[in-house]
Amino acid sequence: MPRRPAGHTRGRAAVLASLTATALVAAGHPAGAAPADANPMNHALQQAAAKYGVPRDLLAAVGYGETHLDGHSGLPSQDNGYGVMHLVSNPVNHSLEKAAALTGKSTAVLREDTGANILGGAAVLRDHADALGLDKAERADIDAWYPAVARYSAAEGAIAALYADTVYSFLAEGLRATVAGGEKVSVTSRPVAPEKGPLAKADVTAQSPDYPPALWVAANSANFAVNRTATVDKVVIHVTQGSYAGTISWFQNATSKVSSHYVVRSSDGQITQMVRDKDTAYHAKSANASSLGIEHEGFIDNPSWFTDTMYRSSAALTKYLCDRYGIAKDRAHVIGHSEAPGNDHTDPGVNWNWTYYMQLIGGSDSGADGLTFTSYTTQTSGSTGSQVKAVQTLLNQQGYEAGTADGIFGATTKSAVQAFQTARGLTADGTVGPKTWTALLSAGTTPALAKGSSGEAVKRLQRALTAALGKTLAVDGAFGTATDTAVRGYQSSRGLAVDGAVGPNTWAALQSGR
Repeated sequence: MPRRPAGHTRGRAAVLASLTATALVAAGHPAGAAPADANPMNHALQQAAAKYGVPRDLLAAVGYGETHLDGHSGLPSQDNGYGVMHLVSNPVNHSLEKAAALTGKSTAVLREDTGANILGGAAVLRDHADALGLDKAERADIDAWYPAVARYSAAEGAIAALYADTVYSFLAEGLRATVAGGEKVSVTSRPVAPEKGPLAKADVTAQSPDYPPALWVAANSANFAVNRTATVDKVVIHVTQGSYAGTISWFQNATSKVSSHYVVRSSDGQITQMVRDKDTAYHAKSANASSLGIEHEGFIDNPSWFTDTMYRSSAALTKYLCDRYGIAKDRAHVIGHSEAPGNDHTDPGVNWNWTYYMQLIGGSDSGADGLTFTSYTTQTSGSTGSQVKAVQTLLNQQGYEAGTADGIFGATTKSAVQAFQTARGLTADGTVGPKTWTALLSAGTTPALAKGSSGEAVKRLQRALTAALGKTLAVDGAFGTATDTAVRGYQSSRGLAVDGAVGPNTWAALQSGR
């Protein structure tokens, strides 16, 4: 791995230390002084990070990506992973056994004790970092950990990159989780520029042959049958009991003997197809030959995985499949795994909102998101209304504790705004004007976008440009001529190269509020 200039590494380390302290204070206690009995998971994250030299926020983001920091009472995931850090024991991933060897703790303790599990996850991450040759200075730079995070997935190539990209998206966007006992765990958003090395060229770019908005990653040929023996007449809804990237990797594993046609990501609704519609995926026993299977990232006992974005993305897919194959849009033909004849599974479980999902499939969709406005006006202490609520929602999503999104700009909201402004290098006056609006609305991942792109990242770009330019831009998620013109106007007015493409420099300008 190439070495970075020492000054840059020290600067990144200082930013990391500041942001980590902010996250710990936001979680309800001073940095470095968390009483173990009051905040056990935060304490465990601190202790494990300190013992193995893993950045605390990275450790939290890996755990959140795997399980939303939920140990599920020691029960295994579909690929036999345990605990909040998803330590795995299967034919291709032995992170549970590795953690036992590194920590000296038994596999039984690692499976069932949250503190030990987090310690084990940190030990495995550090072992990967050591194998990659990361020195002490590099380990202090959160961006240098990308290849180690990719290795933690036990996947290779594009799927390993997909896994690591998800972790770094949580670092970029921030996260807030309520874990066992009501404890709050937070990671504040920050700009990230991970050192991907050879994985930089491992992006999943193939498009689905059956559903154009989806990606294509083929399941192992041992996990499905070519062609069908029955007419397709139903869609089966599943929950993965694991992460998105982990599920894709598991379906590529010949020993799993399972697959589904599609997998949907929780955070942004991204869809990957793994089995052609014409072929028989192994997902619902007796219903395999006559159904299309859709897996949804998450665990059935934790409703935090079932995001509105996931529902909408999945419903659009189901509607498309029903229209294409003449499947009735009713609960007799759009069913849960638990409803398929001869099955003993319980997914999608009681937390799946069937009423809402079926409304979406039927086209009942207002499109209101609470974040899109024709203009973004200055908000300050004492302000009230829907735009204050949008500010609070964005801050909370990014790990800045703005309190309940009630539309009232009080002291808690002001403090959160100031913390965000400080992290973005803006004047920390607690007032949300054009610069802070621009930084807030654009915060998150920074995918390359250009004319023809589509999706949630384009919507985020369109909102940010509306705030930055003071001109209304339709927020439709489609990068067309109007968005291209707005991007060029922004680039020109900010002294950037004017090419209409939104790359690292344009994202950096937006996220710093320029």
